[in-house]
Amino acid sequence: MWPQYSVTSMGSLYLLYQIYTSVAVSDITSAVHRLAACIADVNNWLRFNPSKTEIMWLDAGHLLQQVDISDIPVLSSTVRVVQSARDLGVILDSQLSLSAHIAVLCRAGFYQFRQIRQAIWSLTPDSAGTIVQSFIACRLDWCNSLLYGVPENLLRKLQSVQNAAARLLTSARRCDYITPLLRQLHWLPVQRRVKFKIACLVHQSLASLAPTYVTTDIHLVSEYGRRPMCSSTDRTLTVPQTHNRFGDRSFAVAGPRLWNNLPISLRTV
Repeated sequence: MWPQYSVTSMGSLYLLYQIYTSVAVSDITSAVHRLAACIADVNNWLRFNPSKTEIMWLDAGHLLQQVDISDIPVLSSTVRVVQSARDLGVILDSQLSLSAHIAVLCRAGFYQFRQIRQAIWSLTPDSAGTIVQSFIACRLDWCNSLLYGVPENLLRKLQSVQNAAARLLTSARRCDYITPLLRQLHWLPVQRRVKFKIACLVHQSLASLAPTYVTTDIHLVSEYGRRPMCSSTDRTLTVPQTHNRFGDRSFAVAGPRLWNNLPISLRTV
């Protein structure tokens, strides 16, 4: 759920539904105190339920190993740090690998696949396609822009769910090539669906149709130039510099990078 109100104080960001704080590993103890003070302050206008509160460290694996604090004081109780948490239907793990989220998606997708397979022979092709789209394809598309940059082996797991659904709808055999089946159904493979979603968000941002928290990450190169350049007509975007793979996966970087790789004829539509 997106925050309705925010205010910055004590180095932390107060959100109506979430609280984030950035800290160096060497300053972890002081960060815990700031977080506890932040929660106590927010509790004055938003009642916290410690039993429903989850706290998680987010960073690369080698840094998480240096954090030895597993219990955080929250008001009059203590909350244990978790390895994963659900946010907007997406399971975020401490290393942001999304492996737990993909595992849940695959398990739910194959469960729905087995249920649909039992009744598909009594359905018309259009009805079967609608059901598969509702119970399987929509799951794969939900917040799939977060999957940009995840390892190929994880995306292959999701692709296996889509392949099974395609073979079910087309009555194809397991040994049949999947590419012609996806084309027949007008389905993009999972990885391309992710890129398509991000490109659509960039297009909406340029058209001022996206929320502010998305449009603020998209900037045309022409906005920074004092003289007319070729990029002012082909709608080239600036790509921020990053220093790690987490930065490369962010929308502010992935969006402009994918957009700039599109043909000029598509970018100028």
